[in-house]
Amino acid sequence: MAAASTNSISISYFLLPALLLLPFLFFLLPSNLTTPPFNYFKLTEAIHTTPSSPQLPLQGFLSAASMYETSKVKATTTPKIRSSLEKIEQGLARARAAIREAIRSRNFTSSENHTDTFIPSGSIYLNPYAFHQSHIEMEKRFKVWSYREGENPLTHEGPLNGVYSIEGHFISEIESDKSPFKAQVPDEAHAFFLPLSVTSIIQYIYLPIRTMADYSRDRLRRVVTDYVDVIANKYPYWNRSKGADHFMVSCHDWAPDASLANPELFNSFIRILCNANISEGFRPKRDVPIPEIFINFEGLRPPNFGQGPNNRSILAFFEGRAHGFIREILFKHWKNKDNEVVVEEHYPKGLGYSKSLGRSKYCLCPSGYEVASPRVVDAIYQGCVPVIISNNYSLPFSDVLNWSKFSIEIPVGKIPEIKSILKGISNRKYLRMYKRVKRVQRHFVLNRPAKPYDVTYMVLHSLWLRRLNFKVVE
Repeated sequence: MAAASTNSISISYFLLPALLLLPFLFFLLPSNLTTPPFNYFKLTEAIHTTPSSPQLPLQGFLSAASMYETSKVKATTTPKIRSSLEKIEQGLARARAAIREAIRSRNFTSSENHTDTFIPSGSIYLNPYAFHQSHIEMEKRFKVWSYREGENPLTHEGPLNGVYSIEGHFISEIESDKSPFKAQVPDEAHAFFLPLSVTSIIQYIYLPIRTMADYSRDRLRRVVTDYVDVIANKYPYWNRSKGADHFMVSCHDWAPDASLANPELFNSFIRILCNANISEGFRPKRDVPIPEIFINFEGLRPPNFGQGPNNRSILAFFEGRAHGFIREILFKHWKNKDNEVVVEEHYPKGLGYSKSLGRSKYCLCPSGYEVASPRVVDAIYQGCVPVIISNNYSLPFSDVLNWSKFSIEIPVGKIPEIKSILKGISNRKYLRMYKRVKRVQRHFVLNRPAKPYDVTYMVLHSLWLRRLNFKVVE
């Protein structure tokens, strides 16, 4: 690996237009719905006695003029770091023990620092006792260090509106001085955040699209590997765990490709992604699936138009464009063909998308070009039972949520049978699912600042579980 420059060099804003020649491409690879329960306690060890910088290909794009401040600092291990790491691992061991005891005793305990009165219970959770205690332990202990290297607009900020907006809100939340999870110094951190915005990288380095060659992911990958090179040379933390306690968050469709430049380098790295397609390399036990949420300029969530279960006159509803082969199949069989299964590309004006969701019992959520869709959260917000139509989609928060209790899965091959399948569900079962959807809503709500058990805390909890699952030893 080329040594990091001893001079701090950054890309100035006036150089960015020279980079605005490359575009982006959406993979059309579709994919059996997978929601494996997370193993809270299968402990592995990442043991590294001699820290060494990761081998990164720095030749080419951005290698000579890095946008990140760099300095040649050897990643050494000091007694102070060993002591802080031991303290962290001891705390994680106590957290594991507390969760095991909650599972064994089947009891909900409380904490002096735990002020939220909500207690998760019922069948929508795989194990409510484990989840509750784990969430308490997370609030008590979990700290995240966000690396300060990098400049706007590619780092430390992201979109706050649109389908990729959870990316920007997470960056803003975790870097806020008011966040209880923000580490004050890196030595106290359990996890390390790379505050890169894939959406911003696409916007400022790839657009406008001019040729097919511009769809290459090469520049995205080089930006990410360059950032890792900077932090690996400047700090000991990446080398200490080979990136196992490091993560980045993105909802952009290209995000899974950002770590493919050097598979060995990113083998242990945690990717928190909306595009959680197992057939395209998503690893449910290492990576974290998160929901895609559309945030408009009017507020963090749409108005509540959800009707009571007896006032929902539409059996099943979908409105959207024919993106991807799954939706093409859906349109072929159901578009403008049934009064109970309402499938429209453009719903009549005045009726309203959210209002229609609120009048529907079931909301169809077919994958588009990628597996994730904001329609899942849209449905949950309006009290509509989501009908997941996808392949190889790792559902958000499936390490704690039992999706089969508040959603329906219909295989792609059974799209022609949608009406008979939904009609075959008894009213009693539907009412149970409707109530569970209402209960699960809190886990998909975005709050600023974040609140316990909301979507930001759920994302952090999924990360916390993965950190519980391994031990870093010097």
